[in-house]
Amino acid sequence: MTSTEKSEKSQNKFEKFKAEKDGLAVKEELEHFAQIGWEAVDKTDLEQRLKWLGIFYRPVTPGKFMLRLRTPNGILTSEQTRTLGEILQRYGDDSSADITTRQNIQLRGIRLEDIPEIFSQLHATGMTSMQSGMDNVRNITGSPVAGLDGEELIDTRQLVKKVQDMITNSGEGNPEFTNLPRKFNIAIEGGRDNSVHAEINDIAFVPAYKEGELGFNVLVGGFFSSKRCEAAIPLNAWIPPTEEAVVGVSRAILEVYRDRGLRANRQKSRLMWLIDEIGLEEFRTLVETAFGQPLKSAAAEDVIDWDKRDHIGIHPQKQAGKSFVGMNIPVGRLSTDDFFDLARLAEVYGGSEIRLTVEQNVIIPHIDHDKIETFLTEPLLEKFSINPDPLTRSVVSCTGAQFCNFALVETKQQALNIAQKLDAELNIPNGVRIHWTGCPNSCGQPQVADIGLMGTKARKNGEMVEAVDLFMGGKVGKDAKLGNRVQKGIPCEDLPAVLRQILMDQFGATPK
Repeated sequence: MTSTEKSEKSQNKFEKFKAEKDGLAVKEELEHFAQIGWEAVDKTDLEQRLKWLGIFYRPVTPGKFMLRLRTPNGILTSEQTRTLGEILQRYGDDSSADITTRQNIQLRGIRLEDIPEIFSQLHATGMTSMQSGMDNVRNITGSPVAGLDGEELIDTRQLVKKVQDMITNSGEGNPEFTNLPRKFNIAIEGGRDNSVHAEINDIAFVPAYKEGELGFNVLVGGFFSSKRCEAAIPLNAWIPPTEEAVVGVSRAILEVYRDRGLRANRQKSRLMWLIDEIGLEEFRTLVETAFGQPLKSAAAEDVIDWDKRDHIGIHPQKQAGKSFVGMNIPVGRLSTDDFFDLARLAEVYGGSEIRLTVEQNVIIPHIDHDKIETFLTEPLLEKFSINPDPLTRSVVSCTGAQFCNFALVETKQQALNIAQKLDAELNIPNGVRIHWTGCPNSCGQPQVADIGLMGTKARKNGEMVEAVDLFMGGKVGKDAKLGNRVQKGIPCEDLPAVLRQILMDQFGATPK
């Protein structure tokens, strides 16, 4: 057997189908797919390669696809927001969408036949879904109040946009980065409170002063998977906050990962596994070579020295006479009408702009102080409160079993129902962040929560029932750390009582 034959034999099924045909290739076949219908599309194209374009076949809703967009730094214009509402209204049978934990939007109920026209509408308003799934770089996160916060250190908006443009060829698709070993996350933090959860990203840029100059320390390797979760570690590198440096270092790390990353076992294909195998110093040397110049050693400390903010409520901007208003979107679920209402509010009261947060909430910035009182009378604020109850305020949830075939439990409605029930029963003195995820893939990020819940199955009274594993101890903001699994297999029907006791024992809650 030749070395080539051995290599081919050792490839997992994902590497084999990527070698046969790049995922980006289906972009040229979309019109054909739309004409023949989803049932006639090649199985691998349908279930795998379409994800390169942000199109996700959902076995639990056959014929109705999920479309994942890219919203760099979580910023949408009112025109883009209205366009998303129009797409849902015209093409989305389920008429709903979700804000994700990466400041992003996922549309549901989309038919493959309508994708070419939808893509045309997205392109006309400057939006794209390119390279948003599978072995690609996911939506790039940044501070949701970039350019608004009077205390911010670095405005991340343009840097995030330039990194995305490099990776996706300005949304047209870039074959340089469509064959990574696995998915990849990048975050650029410009504030003091770690609004992007830097520690859970493959690359994170966090503000730091070196010899009096403000720039970024670089962290690498953070990730969640069903087999392993790790916080990002320092690369021992500091860079200036310039496009050349941020885009260049991002490209260099991606090139090293693409060319050297482990591919035989997909459970060991994330960036941290490569760093483990070759060592951090060797990895850093390879990055310097790809970057084309030496990297300065890291600043002694970063400037993440605030507790995490959720941005809900009314907050003054650095622009005189302006405020931004953060609205709580329970578990991130939006309807068609919500998109139209948010677009209208942004235009009537603000600067025709909307921001998304990693907590699945919405910010409307640039509201004149003399318009705030009228803004607060808008009916939408009865649904999306600026002063929600403590648990409802901070509950986060993945898609769950309603739409995702990986999820072992229904998450969104269950998460909201339990949060509202406990809010009604208890006085809770401080915020408690409860994160739900339907499966070990951890899209709902239970490891960063005060209380994390991961879907599983358990036996109760001789029958298999929906259940969760319990995580505790996650911390965000300064001194961020990942929580640990402390209990397995709690039946969901028993969960309200279990959480009630935890809230009373560990978070100072008292009965109302």
